[in-house]
Amino acid sequence: MPPAVDRSNLYSEASADRINPSLNGLKPLVYVPNVKSGDVYVIDPASFEVVNRFKIGHSPQHVVPSWDLKTLWVTESSEGRRTGGSLVPIDPQTGKPGSPIPVPDAYNMYFTPNGAFAIIVAEAYKRLEFRDPQTMALRHSLNVRDCPGINHADFSIDGRYAIFTCEFGGRLAKIDFSKGDAVQILKLSKGGMPQDIRISPDGKTFYVADMMADGVFVIDGETLSEIGFIPTGIGTHGLYPSRDGRKLYATNRGSHRINGLRNGPGSVSVIDFATRSVESTWPIPGGGSPDMGQVSADGERLWLSGRFDDVVYAIDTKTGTVHSIPVGRSPHGLTVWPQPGRYSLGHTGNMR
Repeated sequence: MPPAVDRSNLYSEASADRINPSLNGLKPLVYVPNVKSGDVYVIDPASFEVVNRFKIGHSPQHVVPSWDLKTLWVTESSEGRRTGGSLVPIDPQTGKPGSPIPVPDAYNMYFTPNGAFAIIVAEAYKRLEFRDPQTMALRHSLNVRDCPGINHADFSIDGRYAIFTCEFGGRLAKIDFSKGDAVQILKLSKGGMPQDIRISPDGKTFYVADMMADGVFVIDGETLSEIGFIPTGIGTHGLYPSRDGRKLYATNRGSHRINGLRNGPGSVSVIDFATRSVESTWPIPGGGSPDMGQVSADGERLWLSGRFDDVVYAIDTKTGTVHSIPVGRSPHGLTVWPQPGRYSLGHTGNMR
């Protein structure tokens, strides 16, 4: 079982004053994987300057903090190539990459709340690979062929189950670890392209961004049923809780297409968890495509990749003011490190 949590706010240990002592003194950096240019840019968040870059195979998708907070993993997908993907470790002490570990298709990666497994989301193969979280040796696999485009996930408050989104099937897949990895499927009522998913602070509901529905589904995790929908903006994609656990930042890429155009009507919607409503919307000046990222350790900035515009956005969470930084081609799942929290559930820093 995972460590005990505050059941009134499971994000309490990821608040701004909760940096793990093992991370004290670590220089804050933003790591940006660029899918089409096959590299990772490193940004100094204090100066907004690119301070390093290095090549990563062909299709780096996400930079994922490990469960024990000691490593950042770059996931490289196969992207339809005959040769597979890889996992590339980054030492956050130096900011430099290590030797890649070959895997068939490392599109995304999560960690079980108890730290027992790394879960490779092998989207191209419609399966989840449960691997040793240190060596990444394969332990077992779970086929999820009823979940085409398996993509993002989040875990229940007690770690009994996880809900994954099925991007190309308009579905959700609930994996119940307490029942031998049993799979339950929910077909969403509209939209049809679910993306990121995050659990509410009280652990009772899950929020699911849908790029075609232009909003966020509210899901009862126990019954796996829809209980609400929140309209946001065009091409809703990423979901990030504020450091105080009161707000949810929803990114709207400004397009329903997988590969959208530059300078689209991208924006960020600020959802109030308590009322399940949008309290404000921050448009990207001149248009843009906010995609994936993370909140800074102090909660004062929301860092997001501009997927179709080859930039990174640093957004002031008090005013919505946007600062843009040019990076490589098609930036995707960037992370900010270090972040507060006792352990990481993966992705770009789902911290608890």
